[in-house]
Amino acid sequence: MAENHIDTSTGKADGLDKCPKCGSTEISLRPATGMLICHFCRHEWAESAIEAQFGLDSAIGDLRGTTIASGAGSLQESAEDVLTLKCQACGADVVVNTQEALQSRCHWCRQTLSINTQQPNGAVPDGLLPFSITRDNAIARIDQFVKSRRFFAHPKFVKEFAPTEVVGVYMPYLLLDANTHLDLTGFGEVQTRRYTRKRGDDEVTLYDADVYQVARSFDLHIDDVMLESSAHRADIDWSRNTNNIINTIQPFDVKAAVAYNANYLRGFTAEKRDLDVSALGGEAHNRLLSIGRQRATETAGKYDRGVRWETEHLTLKGTRWVAISVPVWLYSYFDGKLTHFVAVNGRTGETMGSVPIRYGRLITVSVIIGIVGTVVGGFLDFFTG
Repeated sequence: MAENHIDTSTGKADGLDKCPKCGSTEISLRPATGMLICHFCRHEWAESAIEAQFGLDSAIGDLRGTTIASGAGSLQESAEDVLTLKCQACGADVVVNTQEALQSRCHWCRQTLSINTQQPNGAVPDGLLPFSITRDNAIARIDQFVKSRRFFAHPKFVKEFAPTEVVGVYMPYLLLDANTHLDLTGFGEVQTRRYTRKRGDDEVTLYDADVYQVARSFDLHIDDVMLESSAHRADIDWSRNTNNIINTIQPFDVKAAVAYNANYLRGFTAEKRDLDVSALGGEAHNRLLSIGRQRATETAGKYDRGVRWETEHLTLKGTRWVAISVPVWLYSYFDGKLTHFVAVNGRTGETMGSVPIRYGRLITVSVIIGIVGTVVGGFLDFFTG
């Protein structure tokens, strides 16, 4: 498909953008309002919403070819704006604003990073969602999450748990809008009779159904599919970490994303985007096809025994790719084998995570519940038999 480009550069990628009222560069984010605040004159403002500013809200049905915004383009091997530091403990690439500090902490393992571990940067994103959940609020949510699981948590974890070690991080995603056409064929069943039959000592339930050939062909406009654009985040391996929990605190209100300004990074770190559009083609196709399959199934409600799709074909008429960073408060703990994470959605406060388990207590409680269930079941059988 033909490739088109949208220029989303703002000239505000180095963190030196001045206050529009007094010209000061002492600027940071106020999470309680999601606004930038000047520490000199106290003026507050926010960057414009990226959809309106760059025309990213145009009709998806008009998309043709591949449209790529500046921040979603090919990765640039430069470090002129913000800086990427390599964590020597876990290998993560952490983006920091060097106008504020020359060292930071890794949001994955809390290792202190220094400027000596500088790495080439990825492209600056087109926009971001500012934090609106404060650090104190996030600490309280993480503390409550862990306390509600304290009974089964490993005692060493309970002793060492320190929610104040939470780190605020912007996670990179590519947003995909897609103008698609889908063709699906398969077989649907309509139940005509339901009955039971004796098989040995058991009774089984059987049914009769009429089988029909089913086909669906339709256009589908899909908005804001979020695809992970960090290889480190996309590596989901439950034997080594639980970073997939970040997917469980979605959704993010990406329609509220504002144009990128490095001042939003003050006091936070960011995960580096290191996957191009070309690297996400397969995952994007699978996600779009899954959405299309679900939509097709919703139109086949009269087949009460369901539809089995046997052939599926997705045609892309046009796509639009935009790079965005979303806010997450992250707490990590390494138990010697596995790194556990508790994450808080920096916009909604949704909290989810993993804690090391005290397996002996868990097994004991499970056995007791099993015994109680067996005894109660025996009494019920005795009195109702």
